Amino acid sequence: MRTRIHGARVFDGERTIVATDVMLEDGLIAAVGADAVGAADVEVDGRGGTLLPGLIDAHTHTFDGSLAEALRYGVTTELDMFCMPRPLARHRRLADHDDVADLRSAGTVATAPGGHPTQLLAALIGTVLDPSDVTEIDFVTHPAQAPAFVKARLDEGADYLKIVIDDGAMHGADLPAMTPVVATALTAAAHDVGLRVIAHTITAAEVNIALDAGVDGLAHVWADLAPKAPASRRLAERVRAQGVFVVTTLAYFEAVAARHPRTAHCAHAGHYANAVGALRALRRAGVPLLAGTDATPFAPAHGAGLHRELWLLAQAGLGAEEVLASATGVPARHFDLADRGRIAPGLRADLLLVEGDPTRDVAALASLTAVWRRGVRQTR
Repeated sequence: MRTRIHGARVFDGERTIVATDVMLEDGLIAAVGADAVGAADVEVDGRGGTLLPGLIDAHTHTFDGSLAEALRYGVTTELDMFCMPRPLARHRRLADHDDVADLRSAGTVATAPGGHPTQLLAALIGTVLDPSDVTEIDFVTHPAQAPAFVKARLDEGADYLKIVIDDGAMHGADLPAMTPVVATALTAAAHDVGLRVIAHTITAAEVNIALDAGVDGLAHVWADLAPKAPASRRLAERVRAQGVFVVTTLAYFEAVAARHPRTAHCAHAGHYANAVGALRALRRAGVPLLAGTDATPFAPAHGAGLHRELWLLAQAGLGAEEVLASATGVPARHFDLADRGRIAPGLRADLLLVEGDPTRDVAALASLTAVWRRGVRQTR
């Protein structure tokens, strides 16, 4: 099956190309521009629209039905940051099919006994988690346990390791938190076997612990420093100096502030403004920013939540092309997804076509007209 998308403006994951043709064949992008010639089985009129790589949400939590919902909104890959082994195996089997988003996952997170997010599991059992899906979580309380924990995650099929450094203060709780020495041991053990490490941190102190440990990425911006605080600028510069990327999750901070202002991670609405301030400091420092939502079965929603995230990033001052790159080429590069995130010959035909020009106004993503996953056009 050969499909030619004719005359669309193309955002290739890094930059915008004037109206051109793109040929798809056997699940891949076969040609772009002058090389997209010859007979095609299907012709798609893209004139007046924009063709983009499939969107990548760099922070989600996958539940039954969420991968299908993500794909409806042009999210063709989700980077899951915590999923129990049994449901993860089920979601991976589903992700082999082209009617749901593809999946990468951290599997089971590393956290302290009784630490975040174990306090949330009880509320999920019987609602979005079947009791049979919940297995006992391994905990690391001593550095010597780190290699075994990492091996267990590899056996589980984890694509990267997520560690949680969170004492609960930001959401009015007092939770056991991972110690710096354990965070360092886990990071070293993961690096020894070729896994990158992403740290859940939401305060400046927690970020510094993660940076001391040598992590590769942060799962959130921090939200405890005033927007223009010099400490926020200095921390952003340290993040950049260490070559660490940051997943944005503004939609998460917005959602929990609105939903549970006293009990969720944002203890009050002012933390959202702090998160935006941290984002701006990180951008000024030149830190790679990856769009992610922390999507759950509730809010932010899978798929739609990433559209909201991209709009919030634009409102925070990122340029439209910069916003689009944060959900395509940038996460693909930092998670070694070399086969996607861009529009170029030989890459996966994970694509979305929208009316209008999101390279000028990201709100145009709402006018989604077509989605392809591995070259298979979705029925919407």
